[in-house]
Amino acid sequence: GIEDAFSGDRNFFFAFGAKAKPDELARGLGETFEVVNTNIKRWTVGSPIQAPLDSLYALIKENKFKVDDVEKVVVRLSHQGRRTVNDRSMPDINLQYMMAVMLLDGTASLEAAHDFKRMNEPKVLALRKRIEPVGDDELERLLPSRQAIVEVTLRDGRTLRHHTKEVRGTSKNPMTREEVGEKARDLCAPILGKKRAVQLVDAIWNLDKLADVRKLRPLLQV
Repeated sequence: GIEDAFSGDRNFFFAFGAKAKPDELARGLGETFEVVNTNIKRWTVGSPIQAPLDSLYALIKENKFKVDDVEKVVVRLSHQGRRTVNDRSMPDINLQYMMAVMLLDGTASLEAAHDFKRMNEPKVLALRKRIEPVGDDELERLLPSRQAIVEVTLRDGRTLRHHTKEVRGTSKNPMTREEVGEKARDLCAPILGKKRAVQLVDAIWNLDKLADVRKLRPLLQV
C-alpha cells in the first residue's frame, strides 16, 4: 500500500466518510487513552446474555444458594435481547442453557459455552425449563444499554433480585485484574495446559520486570 493513506485528495477519509472529521483522530492525544476504555467480555457468550449472567453470578455469591435450592429463575431483558437469545440452538447464545450452566457450575466457562452435547443432558434440560426469559418495556427503552434483571425464587419461598445496569468488563464496570487473569487462564489452558497458562498470565502481569522478552517464547509455544 501507499505510505500515507490519509493525505491527498482521494484519501482514506474520502473513501470511508463523506463528512469525515480528520481532526478527531488527534483529539485528546496524550490525554485520553482508549485502551483503558476497552470492553472485555467477562463471559464468552452472546451480548444479551452478559448482564443476566452477571446478575445470577452476583446472587449466587451474595446468598450462597445451590442449584437444588432453586425453584424458578425469571430473566428480564429487552424484547430485542429476548428474541436474540431465547432457547437458541447454539449453546453460547442460548439464555436458558447458559443460566443453567451458571447455576450448576457457579461460573460460565468457554468450554461450557460451546458444549452442544451438554445442552441436552437430562439435568440441564430439566433446569432450562425453570428459566423464563421475559421481554421488558423499560429495558427495551434503555437500549443500547445492556441491562437485565434476574429474579430467583428459592424452594424456601424467598425471592432474590439483582439488576445489572452496567455489564461487567465494560469501562463503567471494569473487571478486576484477577477476573481478567481468570478468563485468560480459562482461554489458554486448553491449548497450553493449566500450569503454563498460569505462568504466562503471571509473566504478562510482570512485563515491566522482564529483562529479556525472549523468555516469553517457551510460555507461548504448545
